[in-house]
Amino acid sequence: MSYMPSWRAGGRAATELTTRAAWLAFMRFARQRFATAPTPDSDGLLFQYGTYAFSGRPMFMVDLTRQFDIGDDRGEHDHYVQVHCELRYECEPVLDALGSFDSWFFYDANADPDEWFAAMERHLELVLARRPSGINVYEEPV
Repeated sequence: MSYMPSWRAGGRAATELTTRAAWLAFMRFARQRFATAPTPDSDGLLFQYGTYAFSGRPMFMVDLTRQFDIGDDRGEHDHYVQVHCELRYECEPVLDALGSFDSWFFYDANADPDEWFAAMERHLELVLARRPSGINVYEEPV
């Protein structure tokens, strides 16, 4: 089963998205509930950013991730699947000065997703109106 969302927002292709449009699409996807195990870590959201050189040259990256626990035939944990929306920006001193940050949210852990979304959006203030220089959407087992 694929958990890949449609990353089209308002009829625009992913390459035309601003950070705000990608964030809104991520929040819509994150609010959609799936049939996962009733355990605190079965459905999680990860927000992270930092300057990295994964593709050869340093880029400021924002990674919006949803993680699902995948069980085996007996209902036991087998592995996780993560769906990423990775936004890349050219390095600038103001972005590099942000350093790195990450925060997890898990459904079924008695937390309020709207409070988490609001807190994470404050971390996006410097890039919300920008258009990323690249977007990579992918699903991977972990």
